[in-house]
Amino acid sequence: MTDGIGIANLPNQRHKIVNQLGSHFTLMVVGESGLGKTTLINTLFATEICTPRNYKQRWPKQTDKTTEVEILKADLEERGFNIKLTVIDTPGFGDYVNNRDSWTPIIDFIDDQHESYMRQEQQPHRKEKQDLRIHACLYFIRPSGAGLKPLDVEIMKRLGTRVNLIPVVAKADTMTQEDLQRFKAVVREVIVAQGIKVYAPPIDTEDEGAAEHARQIQAFMPYSIIGSTDDVTTADGRSVKGRQYLWGVAEVENDDHCDFRRLRSLLIRTYMLDLVQSTEENHYEAYRVSQMETRKFGEPKVKKVDNPKFREEEELLRKRFTDQVKLEEARFRQWEQHLIAERDRLNKDLEAAHSSIKAIESELEQISAYHRQGSTVGRR
Repeated sequence: MTDGIGIANLPNQRHKIVNQLGSHFTLMVVGESGLGKTTLINTLFATEICTPRNYKQRWPKQTDKTTEVEILKADLEERGFNIKLTVIDTPGFGDYVNNRDSWTPIIDFIDDQHESYMRQEQQPHRKEKQDLRIHACLYFIRPSGAGLKPLDVEIMKRLGTRVNLIPVVAKADTMTQEDLQRFKAVVREVIVAQGIKVYAPPIDTEDEGAAEHARQIQAFMPYSIIGSTDDVTTADGRSVKGRQYLWGVAEVENDDHCDFRRLRSLLIRTYMLDLVQSTEENHYEAYRVSQMETRKFGEPKVKKVDNPKFREEEELLRKRFTDQVKLEEARFRQWEQHLIAERDRLNKDLEAAHSSIKAIESELEQISAYHRQGSTVGRR
């Protein structure tokens, strides 16, 4: 009996090559300060990748503060397999009084990574390419119980068309299970109503078990998470990662407490390769096509204000601004006329009051003169 020609050994060869070369993965975290982004990253990868910040020493919120982008890198190894991890943090997002356009540095950074990779592909020598394209973006939602804020909706719309967006409900241990499920349902309704694109694991039609696993994971979106790198002891004596409270322990890896294990399966254990491939085949390809449609080969990136695709939008915004200015000017003129009319009325009332005072003073003078005349006659 023959063993065949050896085609069946190709997966083993591929496994050996991948195991030798390792891999890389870029993860972005976006959300307001104090939602546990740093703690979750350290919990996910079981090591201190991000140094916790001391928020007690934060300066007062400012109206002109901008969102920053920080890049953190780490080399991880597990069972002989190496992965180069890059974490993109966005401190300052949503933390200030005026959050208008606070998403711009984040969106520009994502587009710039696609642009950088595309430019490197056009070079003669492409062996040493730097790739910081975002493979997944965790968006942290504050557990307010009231759904998504307008700022959440605006940036999630923009992120969903550029990266694999994965929304998570931060600090799930601050809500009861009933309130948490209602909150997640409201968030899902808003995501559908606003047309926000979120990452969904692929459904394998040939493997019913894998397909069911993907459906189950997707059903828990947005994923409620608890982050903690501390070991605590439960009432039954187990040592687990979690948070200790007076009422008990909130366990990180307990599916009844949060969706941490489901998120880890989605992000690392089961679908990391799909996140990388979908970034390459969907998001990067969409960016490349959109740029090649408006640029010649080798041309630098056109600024948004000069891009023909945005010219119509710019004209519309300019017209809207002009109309708004005219409306405000008309309101100002009407208000000015009202003030002038009110001033004239008050001046007339003041003149009338002044005339009345003059008349009263004249009458008093006459009365005083009459009394003086009467007293003089009496003395005679």
